Amino acid sequence: MAPLLEVRDVSKVYGGGLLHRHPTAALENFSFAIADEPPTITAVVGESGSGKTTLAQLLLGIVTPTEGRVLYKGKDLHALSSDDRRAFRRDIQVIFQDPFEAYNPFYRVDHVLQAPVANFGLATSKDEARRLIEQTLLAVGLRPEETLGRYPHQLSGGQRQRVMVARSLLIRPRLIIADEPVSMVDASLRATILGSLRQLHDEFGISLIYITHDLTTAYQISQNVIVLYRGAVAEAGNAERVVQQPKHPYTRLLIGSIPLPDPEHPWQVEGTAAVASEIAAGRNGGCRFAPRCPEAMAICRQTEPPLFRVDADRATSCYLYRDAGVLRGDELGSVMADGEAESPA
Repeated sequence: MAPLLEVRDVSKVYGGGLLHRHPTAALENFSFAIADEPPTITAVVGESGSGKTTLAQLLLGIVTPTEGRVLYKGKDLHALSSDDRRAFRRDIQVIFQDPFEAYNPFYRVDHVLQAPVANFGLATSKDEARRLIEQTLLAVGLRPEETLGRYPHQLSGGQRQRVMVARSLLIRPRLIIADEPVSMVDASLRATILGSLRQLHDEFGISLIYITHDLTTAYQISQNVIVLYRGAVAEAGNAERVVQQPKHPYTRLLIGSIPLPDPEHPWQVEGTAAVASEIAAGRNGGCRFAPRCPEAMAICRQTEPPLFRVDADRATSCYLYRDAGVLRGDELGSVMADGEAESPA
């Protein structure tokens, strides 16, 4: 059976031509697939500019790949028939970083919930639509009487985001792509929203691609983690193994940059000189992280490392592990949990 959604040898390059002489590769030779069954939760983690949002836009068909293909049930996403396109829109839903941008301030929040009910024929009457909407709001921890009838500015950021979670749940998709869904809410609401997303997976069998810069929340919710660095996979595999025992120096840097409530534990802050050196170096064919890596070797500056399978459920692109077997890009799914394992949360 073809995967529900797949990116196959995909690259996305921006710029070039007369106005932008120096093209930027946001994503390079990336392959990954989400199976229809069983449902999984995969986090895509990386700093700004790592290619996370570009990946989300490619998966949604918002942008077209420069090279490679994005496939929905084995069919090219940009050549779908009208019926297949409608099925794609129902199977694949998205929750964006800023929920306020998804609302029309002139409409009550009811509008964003009523639209999918009408568009996909989810109810045969207004009363049935109302009941369906109320049940879905309750499922994500919102009281209908405190939510419906209000304008977006009358709700908190956390409430607005949970309405968007409810909107996705209404359609009963197979996959939700959540792009930084908790980055614009305060810490007290993050657990609530992450709990709502986890509930979609546990109770309704919905797969999640959780895109974030925050390894902490990725660890809380996901079964698998893909760490991106400058458009390529640095490390990937079982979430607990990647976070608890990181192999790639970049993953260790990300984890070391998480501040701990312990004055005796130093917070690792990378100097600006290292970052400036990386920018000045640009892409020279070697490892993308080499200019910032404290363990860089001569080979790191000469040839880009492949993915090495360092464990049965983890791979990393680092020459520190060059004695391990090489993993082809299209074999990335072989180090991912199949959805049966529990997340660390």
